[in-house]
Amino acid sequence: MGEHEPRRRLRHRGTAALAALGTAAPRSAGMDPLIPNWLLTAGHFASTFGGMGSERRGLLLGTAAYVMWGLFPLYWPHVKPAGAVEILAHRMTWSLLCMVVLLAALRQWSWIREILRAPAKLATVTLAAVMISINWGAYIYGVNHDQVVETSLGYFITPLVLIGIGVVVLGERLRAIQWTAVGMGVAAVVVLIVAYGRVPWIALTLAASFATYGYVKKRMNLPATHSMTAETAVMFLPALGYLTWLAWTGEGTFGHEGTPQALMLMTAGLITVIPMLCFAVAANTVPLSTIGMLQYLAPIIQFGIGVAVYHEPMPAARWAGFALVWTALAVLTYDAIRQSRRNRVAVRPSTRGSGATVASAPRETPVTAAPEREATS
Repeated sequence: MGEHEPRRRLRHRGTAALAALGTAAPRSAGMDPLIPNWLLTAGHFASTFGGMGSERRGLLLGTAAYVMWGLFPLYWPHVKPAGAVEILAHRMTWSLLCMVVLLAALRQWSWIREILRAPAKLATVTLAAVMISINWGAYIYGVNHDQVVETSLGYFITPLVLIGIGVVVLGERLRAIQWTAVGMGVAAVVVLIVAYGRVPWIALTLAASFATYGYVKKRMNLPATHSMTAETAVMFLPALGYLTWLAWTGEGTFGHEGTPQALMLMTAGLITVIPMLCFAVAANTVPLSTIGMLQYLAPIIQFGIGVAVYHEPMPAARWAGFALVWTALAVLTYDAIRQSRRNRVAVRPSTRGSGATVASAPRETPVTAAPEREATS
């Protein structure tokens, strides 16, 4: 307690100073009266946020991360006429620069040597980088080609694809209710193929690439900041080479479409890193089951933007397909909550003084929550 007391006092003094400035600052004729109120609000927020429990703070930051990811369809159209590959290259390049600055501030460099000395881990990082590049590229292409609703479908069906990977690759067993959900998901894809009059390749590419990325990510076993730095570093030279070629041939848009567009391309790295950091905190403090439910926020927001903001067509057949997907996800969520409760009961400590725990039965395939989604969208 004594070790943290000075820090706690300092924080409270800073908050008190802001509050005092907001209430006691003189309001001269030339002073904007809103400034003291803003400072007072900032002081109150700092005090409230700092005083939250870690789980509650993690929940707030996790929600913020998924909301930001959900709002990305409002951002990418503003960097046109840059194409999806050019935007992707800028996103990779500027994301790496942001991560280097962050790691320099944290002084975390030793892990790089460990990866370079482990060819297997380096190969895993490279595969993850390729998968997330495909995912980002397909997502940006879909958004900038008026297919926001289809991109949301990709992230809706990702949990179903993750379960498929668990069965096919890991040999995991499904419960009957999970098979029901997977069957609904397959039926939904068939209905949507008929509704679109084509294979929804953007959605399927997003789901397959992100599910594979999630599987590979778990095998990497790296902190979020380290893994994202490594992945963007792997793609940095190809991205920089492509941007250099665009500039050399005059086909690039950076610097040729005005300052706002250039700034938005540069900021692509920052808007990638900020939600990732929020998610990294949430992933370490919030139960996995909660993260699993939060993951649906992003595609729900994307779907709403596609329908309400961009007015993408939604005939009855597409509504039917999405309804099947949502029903499947509801079934999975119900099963996940029920299984989580059973597992908690199974490991409840004995109350008869022995301190032993009741062994739980071998666990079947769980509903896979979103993999570390700091790199999505």
